[in-house]
Amino acid sequence: MCSSGKQMGWSPLNSTCVKLYLCSNPDDSVVERRALRENVFPKLIEHCRNTLGLEVRLIDPFESSDPSRWPDENTRQQLITECRKSSAGPFLLALIGHQYGTASLPPQVEVSEYQLLLQESQRAGVSTQELERVYERDENTIPPSYMLRPSHTCCPQQAEVKDKEEIRMKAKKEELRKMLQTTVSLCVHNGVMSPERACSYYRSGLDADLRFALANSPDNDITRRGLVYVHRVSNAKPERQMKSQLQSEFATSDLGATHTDGQLLAELCDNFLPSLISSSQLLVYTTTTECDRRLGYTTARRQGYAESLCQQVYTDLVGLIDSSGISAYAEGSQLADALAREQGEQEELCDVLSRLYDIIRPEEKQVRAYVEQREQLVPLVVTGGPCTGKTVLLAHCAQQIKSWLPDCDPVVITYFCDLSIDPSPRHLLLSLCSQIGDRYHSECGSEQYPRELDNPSCSPTSNFCLSKLKERLSSLLSFMPSTERPLVLILDGLDHIGNNFGLHIMESLPSPLPPSVKLILRVSSKWTQVLRDITPQRGPLQCVSEGREKEVGYVCVQLGLVDRKQCLEMLASLLRNSGRRVTSGQQALVNRALTSCCLTLYARLLHLHVSHWHSDSDVTESSLPDGVHSSISALLDRLEQKHGVSIVARAVAYLTLSRTGLTETELADLLSSDRKVLTEYVQPVESPPSNIRVPLIDVERLLLDLRRFLIRRKVAGSHVLFWVSRHFKLVVARRYLGTHEVRREIHSAMADYFSGGLSCEVAKPLLVKQKFAPNKDTDQMEIIIDRQPSSQPFVFASSFREVGRVNLRKVLELPHHLQGSDKWEELEHGLLMSMRFHQAMVQAGLLDDLVTMLEGEEWSPHFGLSRERAVLASILKSYTCLLQSSPLQLPSVMETSLPPYLEVFPALKGYAKEIQQETRKRGSGLEVALCPAPSSVPSIQCLKCVAKTRDVSVREAAGTECGIVAEIMDDGMAWIWKGSGCDVVKLSLSCKQEELKFAVVKSSCQFMLLSTQCNKIFLWDVTGPEMFLQVRDPLKIELSQKTSNKVEGFVTNQKLLFIWWKDETFVSVFDISSEILTHFQCQSCVTCVVCSSNGFYMYCGQMEGTVSIFDTNTSSLLATCSNSNHNAITSVILCEEKGEMACVDRTGSVTLWDVAAKGNSPRLVTERVTEEKSNNVLNVDYSREIDTLLVCQSHQVALWDMCDWEQWDQFLAPQGRAFNQAVLSEDGHFFLALLDTCPLVLVWKVSTGDCVLSLEINKRQPHKLLKMASDIVCVADDGCLTVWDSGMIYAAGSAPKMGFGVTEVVVERTGFYTSDGSETVWRWRSETGLPHANFLHDGPVEKLCLSPDDIHLVTLSAGEIYVWQTETGQNILRIRGSRASEVLITPNSNFGVSISERGMSRVWKLAQGGIVCSIHPYLSDAQVTPESTFLIGRRHGDLLAASLWSGLISKRFSCAESSEHVVAFRTLSEHLDFVVVMAASGAVYTWKLAEETLCRHFQLPYRFHCQPQDFQMSSDGSYALLSTDTEAIHLLDLSQVRLCSFKAEGPVIKACLDQTGHYAAYISCPTTTLEKNCAGYLHTRPVLRVLRLADGERIGSVCLTKNPLTLVMCERHCVFVGFDDGSVGVYSILDDNGEDLVRCRKKLNGQMKCCPFDRAFTWLPLATPNITWP
Repeated sequence: MCSSGKQMGWSPLNSTCVKLYLCSNPDDSVVERRALRENVFPKLIEHCRNTLGLEVRLIDPFESSDPSRWPDENTRQQLITECRKSSAGPFLLALIGHQYGTASLPPQVEVSEYQLLLQESQRAGVSTQELERVYERDENTIPPSYMLRPSHTCCPQQAEVKDKEEIRMKAKKEELRKMLQTTVSLCVHNGVMSPERACSYYRSGLDADLRFALANSPDNDITRRGLVYVHRVSNAKPERQMKSQLQSEFATSDLGATHTDGQLLAELCDNFLPSLISSSQLLVYTTTTECDRRLGYTTARRQGYAESLCQQVYTDLVGLIDSSGISAYAEGSQLADALAREQGEQEELCDVLSRLYDIIRPEEKQVRAYVEQREQLVPLVVTGGPCTGKTVLLAHCAQQIKSWLPDCDPVVITYFCDLSIDPSPRHLLLSLCSQIGDRYHSECGSEQYPRELDNPSCSPTSNFCLSKLKERLSSLLSFMPSTERPLVLILDGLDHIGNNFGLHIMESLPSPLPPSVKLILRVSSKWTQVLRDITPQRGPLQCVSEGREKEVGYVCVQLGLVDRKQCLEMLASLLRNSGRRVTSGQQALVNRALTSCCLTLYARLLHLHVSHWHSDSDVTESSLPDGVHSSISALLDRLEQKHGVSIVARAVAYLTLSRTGLTETELADLLSSDRKVLTEYVQPVESPPSNIRVPLIDVERLLLDLRRFLIRRKVAGSHVLFWVSRHFKLVVARRYLGTHEVRREIHSAMADYFSGGLSCEVAKPLLVKQKFAPNKDTDQMEIIIDRQPSSQPFVFASSFREVGRVNLRKVLELPHHLQGSDKWEELEHGLLMSMRFHQAMVQAGLLDDLVTMLEGEEWSPHFGLSRERAVLASILKSYTCLLQSSPLQLPSVMETSLPPYLEVFPALKGYAKEIQQETRKRGSGLEVALCPAPSSVPSIQCLKCVAKTRDVSVREAAGTECGIVAEIMDDGMAWIWKGSGCDVVKLSLSCKQEELKFAVVKSSCQFMLLSTQCNKIFLWDVTGPEMFLQVRDPLKIELSQKTSNKVEGFVTNQKLLFIWWKDETFVSVFDISSEILTHFQCQSCVTCVVCSSNGFYMYCGQMEGTVSIFDTNTSSLLATCSNSNHNAITSVILCEEKGEMACVDRTGSVTLWDVAAKGNSPRLVTERVTEEKSNNVLNVDYSREIDTLLVCQSHQVALWDMCDWEQWDQFLAPQGRAFNQAVLSEDGHFFLALLDTCPLVLVWKVSTGDCVLSLEINKRQPHKLLKMASDIVCVADDGCLTVWDSGMIYAAGSAPKMGFGVTEVVVERTGFYTSDGSETVWRWRSETGLPHANFLHDGPVEKLCLSPDDIHLVTLSAGEIYVWQTETGQNILRIRGSRASEVLITPNSNFGVSISERGMSRVWKLAQGGIVCSIHPYLSDAQVTPESTFLIGRRHGDLLAASLWSGLISKRFSCAESSEHVVAFRTLSEHLDFVVVMAASGAVYTWKLAEETLCRHFQLPYRFHCQPQDFQMSSDGSYALLSTDTEAIHLLDLSQVRLCSFKAEGPVIKACLDQTGHYAAYISCPTTTLEKNCAGYLHTRPVLRVLRLADGERIGSVCLTKNPLTLVMCERHCVFVGFDDGSVGVYSILDDNGEDLVRCRKKLNGQMKCCPFDRAFTWLPLATPNITWP
């Protein structure tokens, strides 16, 4: 048998709690202890939580004001031991005052010593009657001893005499204590007792506790782990009291006392403590207070000392804790993979559980034999009844496997499924893949297995479905393990998770198992589903359980009851370790109890029961409970008697209903916030205090009694308490949580706690019933309680760390309790739709769990924002790779993705506002002022049918108006999707016990028609119950004879069903109510059918271009009509209100007929024949709301106006591509199309003809588009469904963007201008964020320039110069003959300068166009000086300055003597005469124009060089941007004459310098390891970042989803980015000193409520140039 009595202890090194035992004299430290509890520890708790992630608990044994609640010496020693063992850092805080304290009666005296005391007392003539009354002999103690009898408390009805009784009992105890000490002194005097032993009778509780904590302990246990504060008080008592005290001490000494309080206090402070200072580095502080002899130690002096003590204790504890180096928050751990964190916690849990292995089981040999035998290629299944120790056995075996296999290095992975924080199949598969990959990664090269197996964390886990995870696990098991490094995989608890969870795991495993893989499963004996699932897949039977198994495919180990003898030995060992035993008579009862239930858990419970037996206890067979559940109930009964019903009931209820367990601090906070518990602590006084809390000592005492049945395990970085067996949960639930209302109440309390609602709420009233005075009736009183539990932010802010620590306890527990308390609205709005919650989840590495919660279907019936949650989930999945590597990018990701859809989903506005609030709170950042038009739209759902076979494609798909989609696969399977929030489910219909295979599915209105491969037809009304009506021929004519081909289509009208067939000349009409089938014969093969709204008339389009009109009531043919070209009719559109019928043939031609007169032949109204003859029509779509008809052919999509039946537009397919299908959007402003070999759904804007959106379907090939009432559904070839919201498509498609990439952005005070190289320049307004004017040109715009006063806009187009008035939009000048390649405007806004490379450059008046002068030499990179006097530019390596009045070159900067040439220069608007010049050699000059003086400042190092295309300078000359090479930007700080290089995260695409010299912006492409390995599209997109130049700090960053072409910064500290798709993004810099930035952002963040192009003014140019230059 293993060592018995082991408890679940740990090393302080892995603890997450600082637990301090407060050692003091209760009578001399009331003020100090209260001050520490109220002033020091709340602040210390917050400090440790925020900075180190540690909890802090102060255990004050004398916290209660009721001495009867104070723990005895034995309990205090247990508390000290617990603090020493489990505290991270210091465990002892001692306060030693000027009063030594009184000694208490020893709770236990050995028989020999007790008899010695009796003999000496009797010899001395001292009466021992009272001593014999309070002690009783107990033979069950080891060794046999006399035990102090427990004192009896007053009954409730005797409360009025309680105070008197307490005084009387206290006097008796004091008298007995003195008598006992006198007897001990006599023993010492007579030499029958040693002085050392006698001291124990004199020591106070303070002295005894200190010596127990510090003496006889290893130095490493107490080194720098204790703080002792000694307070010496001189003249503590006034002179009168001192005299009476001296007389009392003299009288006591006459009685023979050998020790006085003063002597014992001096020995403690002067001898014992100093001896520990050097050896154990014990921190001891001594303070001396001199008091006035007359007044003594006054209250004011005590209060002053308490205040100084609080300051000292806080400082010392912070220093001790910080210097210990213990933190629950390792650097980067919150940003690391949550799977790696869970792996470590599972390993620690395995170690904890293995310590419960008290009895060696024979089944251990069977498990060892399975592990050692290499020929075993099947799993081992460990099963057995409840409480048989299956989990403990496997945990123990996991610890022994390495010793069992000494010749190799096995990898052992143990996973306790039912103790996981996420018990879903997907999470388990993901965790196993991660663990196997991580454990083998260092040994296996990437060339041995597929790239995605190299490091599972590299791929976006949120995109993994179950099937992919199964494939990955199977591949890992096949590739990774080897003979040298075999894998032993232990899965425990599959049976406690619903929905046949084990099936998903078993399907993932290769069969048979690879030779180097051992799989051990633990299931209960009642759970046989997994065994049945394993059986068909495995080889011959290999069974260990004595041949009783008749199944095949696994090895079985059956655990039964433990041998009774071993149980008895374990129980005896437990009793010995606790200093107890039982008599022979009592042992017989124990033997009989273990005979009926021989389980280790039962034996542990019996130990608690029998350890309270005394040798004279009257026990019978009924004294012992007869099973595990009865024993747990008996344990709870005893705890209720000892601690109180309320605190026990609530404590175990909180532990039971928690999701992952509770920390000790959380349990104490919850109990202190519980009304039922608090009422027990209200004292019978007139004015109870407002800060009533449950004393921590009471919680600790309760946990001490439960410690053998609570596991302390690590979950998400915190150590929590968890039941050792699920049977405790069952008993607690039955006993205390029997109704839903009670469970909801507990969940609600825990939800309030973890949400932080209790920590920030105002004080709440507490109603209690008390009897406050004798002879008074019980009355109800209202007390205002300030509960003040710990704060519960999502992220703990820390002044020492840039990234705060995630409050994982809140993240894990709060959703569980909101669900359990039915607080669905708070769960959805306050949590799932909260950016702070999302940030915490992503930062903690729980992005996959967050997506699962947002997409969760089990909560859908209680929620109302399913689409909003789906949008958020889709965005998160799109950015998975980025958020995994940079979780702090979440706000910018959402801020750039959500704005286009805020009007579609107003509920998301709160989410966006939360992002703004967080940025404001942070004080700095980069906000999205204008979101660029999106290029794609996030889907609201993506689903895949779980096909049994691979490579199965969709044969056909159909959808109803109400959103039901059906798919028919190549293998005959049918899959149904019932709308948003639902999964794709398989449709199963059987006939004669055979499952039907489907061939065709069609839809019309709310009906679906399914045809099977055996020619059976079923009709389903999707609005009703799932009932399928078979369409039969009532005349007994076999329908299959007439319908050898498949159903081509059907339409419905009320109760009539019109079905036509492929290559058949008849239409079948089925009456749903009577189930009568009628056939209508046509002239040729029917291609399409429509019916009138009343169902009386049917119109049949046919192959030969004929339309037959039938009367369905009389079954007669009324009329026929044919088109002129006799092409097959593709579609018939009936306009009953106009009495018209439009027919579309296969070539796309449209024929319109007048059918108003039903008895007459249709009259031809018009016929529109297209020129194309060879292209068949693929599909037709029309919208009656906007009277638009869409005709899709492979080469084009044509749009027809259904009012006058004119083709008003057509869209050609891209070159080399062909259309497969096209449908109109809901509003008709767009159409969506599928192209061959294109894995996208493309969206065209009808008004412009531009393709504005591309919808992604995860690289699948689309099969069909289905248009629903509010959704667009794309069915992929593999059956995957991707769903988009129609409103989102409209919002994204309507967002403004230019036709081509934005090449230039010019900023004005009220907005900005953009150019894309086309004939149009857009002017955008800041107030709306929309373009409100278009400036049209006759040619492509090459250059754009705005006057500094914002009055004139100058553009260069096709060699002509256009001058526009910005206020009116009028083109006042159109100048021909300039031959300009660049245009400039002088700073005074009076003149324009046209730069020409081939001719003369001209200076001209901006308002009239008149030429002022001409400049003959071409000056490259020309700039106008700030005073508008010179044009400066480079020519042949020199820098020339030409006069703007004469055109002559009047000044020259030349370095001919040094063979240098100028590569870049900049004028300075704040230093009018100076020009900064960069030479090719790296020399930096300043050139003063007025004096033509030159100053060389310094030489750039050789590795720094200036790139002319990048060179920029601030207006004051303080900073210059030199270059952006080598993944860095290089800056020159001229104010401090220094070079600065800022490392970028990848190659820099664009860089820009703020003209004010405050900031620099740059765009780079990330190149981290994760990004290189990631297949995510959005992850590799560029990132915009802004630097503060003063200190190099990064202000913020934004992920860009498109390729940038232009980057501009304006003086308002806004960054403008022009993209290649024609969109523009504006981002405002928020810094601590920028109030104007907030206003700027509010103006720019306007929302579009209609198409912006409809509201923009178009300003036309002059028809011809009005000025021509020679």
